[in-house]
This record gives sequence, C-alpha cells and structure tokens, in this order.
Amino acid sequence: MSRYGYDLHVHSCLSPCADDDMTPANIAGMASLNGVTLLALTDHNSAKNCPPFFAHCKKHGIVPVPGMELTTSEDVHVICLFPTLESALEMDRIAEEKLVRVKNRPEIFGRQIVVDPDDEPVRELDDLIINATTLDLRAAYDTVLSLGGVAYPAHIDRQSNGIVSVLGSFPSTPPYTAYELNDGSKREEYLSRFPILSGLRHVVSSDAHHLWDISDGSNVLDIDDEPYTSDTVRLRLIDYLLGR
Repeated sequence: MSRYGYDLHVHSCLSPCADDDMTPANIAGMASLNGVTLLALTDHNSAKNCPPFFAHCKKHGIVPVPGMELTTSEDVHVICLFPTLESALEMDRIAEEKLVRVKNRPEIFGRQIVVDPDDEPVRELDDLIINATTLDLRAAYDTVLSLGGVAYPAHIDRQSNGIVSVLGSFPSTPPYTAYELNDGSKREEYLSRFPILSGLRHVVSSDAHHLWDISDGSNVLDIDDEPYTSDTVRLRLIDYLLGR
C-alpha cells in the first residue's frame, strides 16, 4: 500500500480555456515540484494530448492517468478516466464524433493546441471542443464503463456545468460510484444536502487551467500497488472509484 498525492482534473493547452503554457511537459514538471504522484489529464472532450503527457510523467516518476472532461448533452461536465491510452483514445474518437460542431474562434475562446512527444505544437483543432456532445449522462456513463473506465460528475460544488446546478439535484441514475469536489471543505455541506453521496467515493481535484492551479499534493489516496507497475496503479484507482 502506497500513498499518492493526486490531481485527477487538469487541462492542457488543448483546452481553449487553458493557458498555452499548459503543455504536457510543463504540467508534469509542476506536478512533480508540488509532490503530485498520480495525475490525470482531462481536456474538454479530447484525449489527444494524453500520449505525450504519458511520456513526460514517466520522466518525473508520476503515474499518468488518461482521461477527458466530457460535456454531456445536458451540459454537465463528467470526468472520464481510463486504464490505458488505447481506451482513452477510443473515447476521444467517440467524443469527436458526437461533438456539436462549431468552429473555434481562438481570439475569443483560446487556442486548441495538440503537441508532439517533444512538447512542440503540431496542429490546432478547428472545431470548438468545449461544446456539448450529443451523449447524454447515461450514454456517457455506459460508454466509458464499456471501455474499462470510470465516469463521475465533475466539480459538483460549482455553478458552471456542475450536475447539481444544472439538474437541481444529484441523480440516482446513472448509478455513479464517485463524484468530484473542487473545494474539499464543502463535502459535509453536500453530504447533508444530498444523502445519496454518502455511499459514493469522492475526490478533490484542481480543474487546473494554469500551472499555478495544479494541486499541492495534499489530497491523497492510499492504493495497493503491489506488485508495482503504473498499469496496476491505474487499474486500482479505477477500481477504487468504481467502489470495488
């Protein structure tokens, strides 16, 4: 059993709302300085920067988790985490297919930069990836689980795209097994408001869009990682979030 300082909600320069200097190399470097050892990349509706993110996390001894922050048809943000790059990139393909198409305007929304393994820009996405997809909450949940991953509502304590603010409550379906808070001090408030949360796992993550937003390593999870491999850690993280 090992203790991991985690941050499971970080955006790269692929997300138009994130700084251009949120490259995979810079993210991994800052997370390492902060003592984060378990780190997920969760760009909006895309996992295209996850391959270089894996490479840079490895250099710093960080366990990388591939993922995305999916926007459902209800306009709710859902964190989707996967055990492998392959499963994350399959979800990337699905999300791209289901994205409501609107051309990005970089001067308004920001650039959407895909980088190579050397952290160099290789292209920019034309369609605005912060738009909603046509996947509803249930379809998103089922799709992620079919790929071996876990899906849970992001930042339920925030007004913008939080499931509580959008729906007015925390639903019993899909049968979520976890939820995310942006501010961990609000857990008791949300437990009292929504008793359904008492049976679920919870995590506190940064939703970092700037390097200085990345968590300081104080949020921790104890994970049975023997015999150690990064694959083992990812699988057991997902099992934990699935309530297993």
